[in-house]
Amino acid sequence: MTFYAPFTLPFIIGALAMFLILGIKWGIWTSRLTKPQKRLLLRNLPTRRFLAALWESVREALLHRRIWRVNPLLGYMHTSLAFGWFLLIAVGWIETLVVIGPRFVPLQGHVFFKYFATELPHDPFFEQTMDLLLLFVLSGVALAWMKRMRARMMGMRRTTRHVAGDRFALTALWCVFPLRLAAESLVCALHGGGGFLTGSLGRLLAAHLSPETLAPLNEAAWWCYSTALGVFFVALPFSRYMHIFTEIPLIFLRRCGIRSSEKKGFFDHFQIEACSRCGICIDPCQLQRTLGADDVQSVYFLRDRRYRTLRRRVTDHCLMCGRCAERCPVGIDLNTLRLNARTSLRNIPTDRRYDYLLGIDRSAGAGRVGYFAGCMTLQTPRTLRAMERIFRAAGEEVWWADRDGGVCCGRPLKLSGEVDAARKMMAYNTELFRRHGIATLVTSCPICLKVFREDYRLEGIEVLHHSEYLLRLLQAGRLALQRGERLFTYHDPCELGRGSGIYDEPRAVIEAIGTLTEPAETREEALCCGSSVADLEITDGEQLAIARDVAASLERTGAETIVTACPLCKKAIGRGTERPVADLAEVVAEALTQTA
Repeated sequence: MTFYAPFTLPFIIGALAMFLILGIKWGIWTSRLTKPQKRLLLRNLPTRRFLAALWESVREALLHRRIWRVNPLLGYMHTSLAFGWFLLIAVGWIETLVVIGPRFVPLQGHVFFKYFATELPHDPFFEQTMDLLLLFVLSGVALAWMKRMRARMMGMRRTTRHVAGDRFALTALWCVFPLRLAAESLVCALHGGGGFLTGSLGRLLAAHLSPETLAPLNEAAWWCYSTALGVFFVALPFSRYMHIFTEIPLIFLRRCGIRSSEKKGFFDHFQIEACSRCGICIDPCQLQRTLGADDVQSVYFLRDRRYRTLRRRVTDHCLMCGRCAERCPVGIDLNTLRLNARTSLRNIPTDRRYDYLLGIDRSAGAGRVGYFAGCMTLQTPRTLRAMERIFRAAGEEVWWADRDGGVCCGRPLKLSGEVDAARKMMAYNTELFRRHGIATLVTSCPICLKVFREDYRLEGIEVLHHSEYLLRLLQAGRLALQRGERLFTYHDPCELGRGSGIYDEPRAVIEAIGTLTEPAETREEALCCGSSVADLEITDGEQLAIARDVAASLERTGAETIVTACPLCKKAIGRGTERPVADLAEVVAEALTQTA
């Protein structure tokens, strides 16, 4: 029995080309990982992390669990296409082995088995199973058509605009499974057999067409099916569908502890090309939702960076609030990739730009607890005064790092891409903290908190946001608060919530003072205030428009007071509402009893 026919050539050529290109790409990216990254890879592959990566690959690359959580209809669509196609291949392979026994069968023999097996006895179980799987995949194709034509019917306000190469590959993919259905049904029309789908269509065709008409149609259908596969395979490495073969190695590398850094590296390619451009990141973007900016979202940033057409506006016009990253089904580290793209776009001398700030030690007091207000807290003096009252009420001796001014934490510089200048500031601050011998560092600014925890080397110094510190004081009985009947709502700052995972502590503090009511979009889904220091392109008017949108969402709770735990968010939201906006420290200070 032969497993070759001329029509298989497009498939064979396409498959060989695809695997050759994939091998070259993976080989270059992996060989150019840094030495520490290679050591991490070798150290962690033969461990439990390998098994964890295997399970995550099944869960995310095939079953698309994250997409199901965001949108079940989209989850079904992606699962039917990915897992359904995988099952068609796997069950088809098993069918070949069962029907003809353990003998070598070339790849095209498995893929086009129905064409080559017309003289073999039919196995009803496999025929029905393969038809069921084909129907499963076809339902996903139908939903993909619907998503492209009517995105709102799939629960999306907007879907991705694709480049020509993506549309070419997409067209080929959309043709593959309908052509497979046609080809297998024509075989059934000529030779009988088939399951509930191909068999029924085959009998219908046989009833209306003669064998002389069916035979050339059958050959043409298999040529078209093979050509669609071949075209898709050749286009795949250069299109959005590269994610099919990139997401799995990305999962394994990530499980080994490999991450992108603040400067570009070859691991970035695994992240960039793992993006399927599904468009799930578009709807959460407030630049699109409030301002109508629809060309700067993460999907377009990753696409343009991959094809080396990245413009500064796309790189810089982003709040970096993390709402898109929270939704990303692949878990791509979007903010880091955007950050290192900014770094590469800037060539700014940093040796002396900030020397005038360094060496100025305006710190005051002494204590095992240090307080770093941060630039924005210094611009919201009520928060600073509230923290003074709280420290005094708790009997805490405090070393004030920057009450009268001082250097920045460095994160705004880092977010702008000026990493070297940021590192210089961080080194200075670290030495300052060490010199004063503090054991705990408290800050009211989530931006400062994130950089202290992630970019500083502060071993032996505990870093706390003031919401965590306030809750600790309450739990230790060091603060006495008067609980009232006031109704509060709470806005989660991006860097505190999505950025640092701190959600419960501020809520617990508020509930010790009054009643808390939640807005519609809260916790991981919370809106950005719009005044993020990360967006280098946004105008004041655009910031105000976002602030009003956020304030309106918070006002709908009916709360008397809007509480946040970020000085930047307090100022931003305060611009968008007539309602009182207070920092968490302020409402705590107001609730202190005389005996505290």
